[in-house]
Amino acid sequence: MAATASNPFPFPFPSRRPPDDSLFYAVYPLPLPSGLPAPALHASLQSLHLSLLSHLAPFLSSHLFHRDPFTLSLPADPAAPCALCASPPVPHLHGALRFGDSLPDEWLAVSLLFTLTRAFPDIAARAWDSDGEFLLIEAAFTLPRWLDPESAPNRVFIFRGELHILPPSLFPETPSLEAALAAVYDDSIDTRAADAIQASIQRRIAGLPEKAAENLHTARVIVPAPVAKVLKEEPCLIARAVEGFYDRDIDTMKHAARMEKFLKGPGGEGVEMVIITVRMTRAMYAQLVQQNFQAPRGYPMPRREEGPEKWMEAELGMKIACGFEMMYQERRRQGEEGKGSTWEVYRKSLEATGCFEGLLPGSMEYKRVMEDAMQYYKSSNLYSRTREILSEPVRRIDEILSMPYSADGFKGTDLPPSDDDSWLHGGDDELNAELRERQKELEEYEAVKKQRRSQKQSVSSSSRSQTDEFKLGEITESMQEFIRKMSSFEGAEIPADRRDMESVDLDVNQFFKAMELVLGGGSQEQAGSDDGFDRKSSSSDMDFDDSDEDNDFAEELGDKDVDDSFMESYSDALNKELSSSTLEKSFARAPQPETNNEGPSDDAATDAEMTPVDVDLNLVESILNSYSSQQGLPGPASNLLGLMGVKVPPDAKKS
Repeated sequence: MAATASNPFPFPFPSRRPPDDSLFYAVYPLPLPSGLPAPALHASLQSLHLSLLSHLAPFLSSHLFHRDPFTLSLPADPAAPCALCASPPVPHLHGALRFGDSLPDEWLAVSLLFTLTRAFPDIAARAWDSDGEFLLIEAAFTLPRWLDPESAPNRVFIFRGELHILPPSLFPETPSLEAALAAVYDDSIDTRAADAIQASIQRRIAGLPEKAAENLHTARVIVPAPVAKVLKEEPCLIARAVEGFYDRDIDTMKHAARMEKFLKGPGGEGVEMVIITVRMTRAMYAQLVQQNFQAPRGYPMPRREEGPEKWMEAELGMKIACGFEMMYQERRRQGEEGKGSTWEVYRKSLEATGCFEGLLPGSMEYKRVMEDAMQYYKSSNLYSRTREILSEPVRRIDEILSMPYSADGFKGTDLPPSDDDSWLHGGDDELNAELRERQKELEEYEAVKKQRRSQKQSVSSSSRSQTDEFKLGEITESMQEFIRKMSSFEGAEIPADRRDMESVDLDVNQFFKAMELVLGGGSQEQAGSDDGFDRKSSSSDMDFDDSDEDNDFAEELGDKDVDDSFMESYSDALNKELSSSTLEKSFARAPQPETNNEGPSDDAATDAEMTPVDVDLNLVESILNSYSSQQGLPGPASNLLGLMGVKVPPDAKKS
């Protein structure tokens, strides 16, 4: 599929779920440029684009990827939301890499992102696939408990060669992409992931990208001369040939049965077979070797008697040639190529972003902008040439085969032998080493989990001991003492902890009488000498006061009768008003004593009304419900009980 302005990659992106065999990544300049006009922002991203690709050029120019090469590109419109990244319009570069069945390619791309962020300290990167944040999956045994797929968006970044995770203490809710990148770039904010998480990721990409060559395999094959010519000019097209062979179906196999393109010359005559060496990934080699495929009728194959080595070379070459035929014919039939050059696509994207806005075609400024754009296109095209070839293989194959070539050009050369493919059959040691490593991670995780469980058990046992010591009666007794206390202008008095000290009985009237006796006698001692204290006079004064109190008490009795009558009528009116509501049903009542009356009650409602409310039970239930609703946080119930010296154990149901 040809690249387009909205989709610069050779395969369509689904609107909902990304492909299972694809890696997506984005690179952000830091700090994010803001307030720049579209042309200046585009020029800034172009400069960054060329710098990053030129840094990786020595490796990318010589390495072969299984499906697609690693590359970066500019969004079609940096000021619009990105369809690939599903992100707001934040200035960035992005890319997509299909790794197919070669998982090492996915981790190789991740290692390149770590390499770029280490070499360029002012950029940050992120990578994801169909599983989401797969870097967190790799470090699953070492992640904090709060981190899950729901809380991970916009929290995981690659910055300066390390993994950074934004904690919930910094952003309780999912942060915006702009705020997250600003926090990562801020040196005063610690967002670096824990060492255990770093070690899990670094263990997976250790030695990359230098060790990536170990994932390649070179084999001698016998192929038709047109296939040899194409692979000589564009070795990367082996990826499309293997893909066409491995993903074949009944319709595409019809093209392999005819072999019209690669087994026949321009005039319909046959072609010669030549021996060449082909470099491919180990996954490609395994996909070719492990599948049984009958050679098409008329395809020249050696006899078995000529030896297993030659038969192996011919069979492997036959599968490659059939893959080329099926891929070429199917893509040409679908007509997905030839819809415009990549320069036209790029020029239209510049117009869409407003780079030529306000410029007259042919003016000096217009020509200057066009020359700058052409220079950038030529420079970036050097790095993305492999991508373009793989996206439009039909056009490139036609160009190659239109040039004169001969089978003699492949003869008389000394070819190195095929690489040893024992790795294909004997990977037990590598597999066992990987399993031991995973088992070690699991054991460490289980040890930490066991330690947490033991700590929880110790906490729960202490809670049970508190529960055994706790008595519900303490709540009612403490509350009753609190109600009986006389409040003053200083506020309500909280009773002391009854378990720590015993209550002190104090007769307030006697206390005040004693104080008046002392203070009053001292004030009246001016008439006589110090030794002539007149106790009788003092006593008569006290008797006078008592008589006044008796008169006041008689008056209070009359007032009390009036108050009792008023309270009784008020209580009756209040009960009548509440009887029509559901409030009375919310109170717990004391259990009724069992009776031997066998007949039906004539006045059940009256009996229910006469059942007294269990005040203590309602008090305890209300306080405990309030305490439970606090969920371990400070609140009125815990504060009041704490002041009264009552310790309530934690809620066992919620713990």
